[in-house]
Amino acid sequence: MDNNRKPNLFQSILPILVLVGLLILNVLKVFGDNALGGANQLALLLSTAVAVILAMSIGYKWEFIQQGIIKSIKSALPALIILLLIGALAGTWMLSGVVPAMIYYGLDILNPLFFLPATCIICSIVSIATGSSWTTAATVGIALIGIGGVLGFDKGLVAGAILSGAYFGDKMSPLSDTTNLAPAMAGTDLITHIKYMAYTTIPSIIITLVLFLIIGFTFTSTGSVEEVIALKLAIASKINITPWLFLVPLIVIGLIIRKVAAIPALFLGSILGGIFAVIFQLDLIMSLSEKTNFFYAAYEVVVNAMTTDIAIVTNNNLVNELLSSGGMKGMLNTIWLIICAMIFGGVMEKTGMLKTITKSIMIFAKSTGSLIATTTTSCVVFNLTASDQYLAIVVPGRMFAKIYKKRGLHPKVLSRTLEDSGTVTSVLVPWNTCGAYHSTVLGVATGDYFMYCFFNILSPIMTILFGFLNIKIAKLVKSENK
Repeated sequence: MDNNRKPNLFQSILPILVLVGLLILNVLKVFGDNALGGANQLALLLSTAVAVILAMSIGYKWEFIQQGIIKSIKSALPALIILLLIGALAGTWMLSGVVPAMIYYGLDILNPLFFLPATCIICSIVSIATGSSWTTAATVGIALIGIGGVLGFDKGLVAGAILSGAYFGDKMSPLSDTTNLAPAMAGTDLITHIKYMAYTTIPSIIITLVLFLIIGFTFTSTGSVEEVIALKLAIASKINITPWLFLVPLIVIGLIIRKVAAIPALFLGSILGGIFAVIFQLDLIMSLSEKTNFFYAAYEVVVNAMTTDIAIVTNNNLVNELLSSGGMKGMLNTIWLIICAMIFGGVMEKTGMLKTITKSIMIFAKSTGSLIATTTTSCVVFNLTASDQYLAIVVPGRMFAKIYKKRGLHPKVLSRTLEDSGTVTSVLVPWNTCGAYHSTVLGVATGDYFMYCFFNILSPIMTILFGFLNIKIAKLVKSENK
């Protein structure tokens, strides 16, 4: 530490107030949907400047603050690499026909009445199998967004169903990084954590499915049978549709289930997409290139799909919207946003401002219910300020572990609370790594889907409710307390 002084509550909150004010100005008054084009990134940097000035005014040196920035950005590097690879994967999966095939066959299977709960369940299964909400959104999520659009559903509503299912699976999968991280921070084991978390998680997902089912039964589809047939014909006119294309996502999901790291698995998935494009989409490749030599044309089109963009043009405007991707280039705005968010989070954490805010919240933790509510609030605050779900689990986990033990509460109560609040609320924050990622991959602004992420909203409410009603609040036995 450079000094013995610590930021007070006003100094700690001021950068957040500046950030919130600038974000409101950008989104509601000036830039609207274009706020992510640079305005929100600048808002994060200006708020960082305020935090740096306040920190230096109480004795922190720039070199010390810079260490926090570098450490924060370094922690986000794997996510940034994954974003680039997701862009490449989305491009080659569009070119090869993987995503169009999902849409093509999905239109035959998914009924509008049950589409939303079915979407939620499909994403839950994939996410449990892979342990990753990110992989789920980038594979079946993209296809389900397209199918929902054809059936006439609002994109924000479909994204809410996708993310509700994806985060349920992410929470309950033993392969998930956050599901392993939460019990490690609280001081319990993985299996105990998952079993205990089921008490709050299962009611939340049941309520979520009921809500989506109600919406489905009150929804009037705008897509007629003739329109669906026309869409399928438009897709088939440009793309060779075959079940063999599903080998690509199955291989990627299989690799992740076998605990192959996300980065090599996604890289292989994007390469396989390019190979399958060359095998199955010969005519499409030649139509997208001016080269007469097939080798040069294939190389050009596959590289463009991975790096810049791919647009498959048919005689149907809706299909044209569905069959396009921005490649790695389409992820750059999101990467820019995440870097700026991590700079802000790094300064707030390194200078102790986040710790000051959290300790101020802890004065409300009088009863068991209020302690759980305080922990939940702390996790949400970290998602809002540190812009990273891992920090939203790690820091409150470390800060509250001794307090839970001192009050005779089993560590699994803390680990459940961390997951119920830190993991699932990250996707609701536009400048959080998770919120930025999913809004980019699904092509839906966070502001358009967050109110439909019923599971993500219900989970922290459920864990607080269990706390105040003293439902399934495990106590330490004497031997464990020692």
